[in-house]
Amino acid sequence: MKRVLGIILGGGAGTRLYPLTKLRAKPAVPLAGKYRLIDIPVSNCINSGINKIYVLTQFNSASLNRHLTRAYNFGGLSDGFVEVLAAQQTRDRPDWFQGTADAVRQYLWLFEEWDMDEVIILSGDHLYRMDYGLFIDRHRETNADITLSVIPIDERRASSFGLMKIDNAGRVIDFSEKPKGNELKAMQVDTMSLGLTLEEAKQKPYIASMGIYVFKKNALIELLKQNTEQTDFGKEIIPGAAKDYNIQAYLFDDYWEDIGTIESFFEANLALTVQPKPAFSFYDEQAPIYTRSRYLPPTKLLNCKVSESIIGEGCILKNCEIGHSVLGIRSRIESDCKIEDTLVMGADYYEPFAERQSNLEMTKVPLGIGEGSTIRRAIVDKNARIGKKVLILNKDRVEEANREDEGFFIRSGIVVVLKNAVIPDNMVI
Repeated sequence: MKRVLGIILGGGAGTRLYPLTKLRAKPAVPLAGKYRLIDIPVSNCINSGINKIYVLTQFNSASLNRHLTRAYNFGGLSDGFVEVLAAQQTRDRPDWFQGTADAVRQYLWLFEEWDMDEVIILSGDHLYRMDYGLFIDRHRETNADITLSVIPIDERRASSFGLMKIDNAGRVIDFSEKPKGNELKAMQVDTMSLGLTLEEAKQKPYIASMGIYVFKKNALIELLKQNTEQTDFGKEIIPGAAKDYNIQAYLFDDYWEDIGTIESFFEANLALTVQPKPAFSFYDEQAPIYTRSRYLPPTKLLNCKVSESIIGEGCILKNCEIGHSVLGIRSRIESDCKIEDTLVMGADYYEPFAERQSNLEMTKVPLGIGEGSTIRRAIVDKNARIGKKVLILNKDRVEEANREDEGFFIRSGIVVVLKNAVIPDNMVI
């Protein structure tokens, strides 16, 4: 894997994840109480022996850059690195990144300098654990110019994805973006040829792209230089290359979730609490997910009832009930609170005791969730201040709402409290 260069695409504006992306890049969105989305592809690379990794981004990249710098320091004895490449304007290229392929094209001069055989291109907003070594071995065995990682899916979900057809040798011969009706039926393939059993092949007769690609370095350079008007890998570059290049499919038949929307992000986080075995687990010693070490104290629970939940480090919980929820680092929950089906992202800092007492005496809202509050089916972003006896329930089942001036949005029926927001005492949402 020393001959492989990793490129992670994190340059999108993250509009589907807004307002979580209001103040941060999409790959920097917190995950599972202590991680960031970017930790997933970076950890998969490291566990696969790929340690030269670039992250391309252009929106709100400050926190992402800070996280990567602090989390992934390979030291002077290794040639490994994780480096952010932000969009930049030059005399030759005055525009920002126009798409996934254009982002790579704008830094092609840098990637060409590396003495590498393959380039693996990854997305920064997926949750999965994958050995890229097996993926690249398949690419080399078939002498492919491009190999796509694909997942088998059923007919119900198929029309939401970019689908492809393969021949008996696994070569990709046709593409269709989110087909429906007869066009969808025409994209059925025999997924037994990719390793599924007969029963599995009947249930999942379609294959969808995961947005993960391995290119021969020379093929990548040729395609990006020859098709300068094409800006996207999945929609333009790769479908256009099917005729002249050997494009192969690699089956990944394991847990994979695109968490690019508020609803999918919310559900993926809460699914981590499921017992006895969640679909994705961070408890794998053979392939750990890495992140920044913060050296926080243990979490303190004072007379609390906690069920089916994940609680990050450095939290303080007092006489409260937590059910089917994820609490991030430095979360503070006061007495008589009830938190259910909720993702609390925690805080970036501790509020000193004297300052906290002063805020309470001056009827200001201290950091954390105030006593007597109830929160259900919500996302509470970092550093939020929620007052006493606040009810966040969305009783009216509102699907979409923009109440930014009051510190929250509603997306797909999920209340999202903004980062640094202040929700006053007794407020009902």
